[in-house]
Amino acid sequence: MKIKNVEAFWLRCPIPPAKQHRSDYGLLTEFDMTLVVVTTESGLQGFGEAKAAVGSSGSCASIVSCVENELKPILVGQDVRNISRLWEMIYNGTRDHYALNRGRKFPILGRRGLTVSAMSGVDTALWDIKGKMLGVPVVELLGGACRDSMPAYASGGWAGADKIGEQLLSYTAKGFKGVKMRVGIMDNTVHESIKRVKAAREALGDSIKLMTDAHGTFSVPEAKQFCRGVEDCNLYWFEEPISPDNKVGTAEVRASTAIPIAAGESEYTVFDVRDLIDLRALDVVQPDSAIIGGITEAMRTAHLANTYQLELAPHCWGSAFSFMAGVNVAFAAPAATIIEFSLGGNPMMYDLVEENIEAVDGQIAAPTAPGLGLTPNWDFVKEFKQTVR
Repeated sequence: MKIKNVEAFWLRCPIPPAKQHRSDYGLLTEFDMTLVVVTTESGLQGFGEAKAAVGSSGSCASIVSCVENELKPILVGQDVRNISRLWEMIYNGTRDHYALNRGRKFPILGRRGLTVSAMSGVDTALWDIKGKMLGVPVVELLGGACRDSMPAYASGGWAGADKIGEQLLSYTAKGFKGVKMRVGIMDNTVHESIKRVKAAREALGDSIKLMTDAHGTFSVPEAKQFCRGVEDCNLYWFEEPISPDNKVGTAEVRASTAIPIAAGESEYTVFDVRDLIDLRALDVVQPDSAIIGGITEAMRTAHLANTYQLELAPHCWGSAFSFMAGVNVAFAAPAATIIEFSLGGNPMMYDLVEENIEAVDGQIAAPTAPGLGLTPNWDFVKEFKQTVR
């Protein structure tokens, strides 16, 4: 089972005006993603997502170039079944033989950033192929599902204080028992963020889990002020309170509050997550399979979370492919108890694939289809593929 080809497609699809929202990233009018396709000599294909940005919109030209010009030459002709070996070959480059011989890393300079994002898409596609080869979902390859189903939380919440309750209640009306709202610089002041959270909790009552996400936009003092202001709102977690580059500051915020701190969606490889844990900076670990290094590295992160008795909550805001990658990891991980489910305008979640992705009464069932269980809508790919020069 040799690899014959590795391709990457930058897709950009407009978001219908009625489903657009404004956050600290601005008004999101388009959704971008990089679809990575690995094809074997027998014609079997696997699919993954590589991210150029955590948000919905961003140029993917550099990701496409990295996949096709840097990673493809390494992968073509290799045995598609050797996922761990291929991960090490990409991560260690020309010194991969040392890494495999000595059992430790000899990483390339691009061990963070877009190179790891690009290999994330490739790695996920390899897991997809292996599941299809064996006729089992990826979760079976990771050790099997810990649960038959898991609750999902509705991820959205951009409305102002006067409308946030109504917006979040529209989520719970669909059966979700947990919701996440955005706070931070988009509100201009900490006071306004606090006001919106208080309005949300009042509307939801005490039985609904409420999470907040600042997208890393508060300063350390602002994050502390926010925590003090919402300490009676029973937050399930406070996500990315400050810049992910300031891990010491994140630890300082966590030490100042009893509110659980979540982070990890902006991190590359398990080494970054290890550093957060060493600093006692978080309670909830959120790897993104399209950023951290694929399903391989997301699962290593899951084992780390389990070892340190931290909750795992994979970041699943993206296309159907990164969503299902996160779902398979979550079901295989004892530390995961809840799954993110995007309620923003997301054509990459629903129109990119033939399958219907849904949470039934706020629950997601354990995967059963081979691989990731997804089939690209090639008409959609053709229509929204961007030219990369």
